[in-house]
Amino acid sequence: MHQTKSAVVKVHSSEVSVLASQPDNPSLLASTSPSSKSNFASLAALWARKYYLAVTTKDEESECINTDKFEDVTSQANRKLTAEKLMYNLNLASAQAWSLTEKLLSKDIRRHGINLDLIHPLEIAADTRYLFQTVLDAYARQETPQRLSVIVGKDFGRVRQKYTSIDRRAIGFVSMQFHYTGQKLLEWLLPSEQLLWTPYLKVMDDHMYMPLQAAYQAAANHAYNSPALIAVRQLLPVSSQIAYSVCKQVCQSFPNYRSYSGSLTEIKVRTASIRDVEMFQVYLCLCVLDQELSSVQRELFPLCVLLYPRLQVSWRLVQEMLRIMGWEMHQCLLPENMATFLPYLRTLTEMFSFEVFREV
Repeated sequence: MHQTKSAVVKVHSSEVSVLASQPDNPSLLASTSPSSKSNFASLAALWARKYYLAVTTKDEESECINTDKFEDVTSQANRKLTAEKLMYNLNLASAQAWSLTEKLLSKDIRRHGINLDLIHPLEIAADTRYLFQTVLDAYARQETPQRLSVIVGKDFGRVRQKYTSIDRRAIGFVSMQFHYTGQKLLEWLLPSEQLLWTPYLKVMDDHMYMPLQAAYQAAANHAYNSPALIAVRQLLPVSSQIAYSVCKQVCQSFPNYRSYSGSLTEIKVRTASIRDVEMFQVYLCLCVLDQELSSVQRELFPLCVLLYPRLQVSWRLVQEMLRIMGWEMHQCLLPENMATFLPYLRTLTEMFSFEVFREV
């Protein structure tokens, strides 16, 4: 899969102002004035940089795609045709996704006491269509995935805020419906189109599942040289690298494990697993920036309790993931930055411990 660390890569001139700095350097964008606005932009740029490195690094999936056919779908005219095809099938994909999500979560939504009025089919469908339309317009204009992360971030943040403002667990249903919509849309694409479109789908998934905008806003409350912000600036660029390594080791520890969607080695399961490890790291960043655990206590933990049992993700698997993630962070971060994360990582690990989930 993609690696986040690589040699220096070339960036188009229009993106130099946002992406020029090396992400592994804690002094990223140090030339920016030390204001709350620059803190917000700094973290957004770090996250965007991840996508640039991801899509400019060759991975094993791309090796099986015929280069000539791939080039056929990259032109603006063919991107527009792909976008039109996806928009044409969006309503059907959304309806199919709704059926899958209801089958998966309807009983648990009631059992957990989530107000069903917060999950309105037509409203969620309208929000889904708006977000996909925005992304597909950018795709047709040949915007890159890392630019997309900047372009649509606030739109996704507003939708997340809408569904988490009353009961944060409602975002679990919305996220799954959104995720299934994207997966269904892939079925209408040629392999070469899938390869080109998948990084955009990952940007959308990440922004729907992760509190990225909340982290950016929290960063705006810090001085540029605050220990919390310095620690977060070092972790975010290597969060994908950590996630890939964690998932590889978990697969080795559980070679025969099967979740609701398949074995851990299947591409769609591996992609979702990597996203989840990145998600845990983003929540850790938010805890460090907020200097409290409320985002984990009120959102991440309840969502995991809602979703993981239905997705057949065992707590033992989660515990192993957190254990490995802690060691990977320790290896990637400077000691002083690891020390900033450590109290929150310990508490997070304790919240998902065997003692919490043991049978009564």
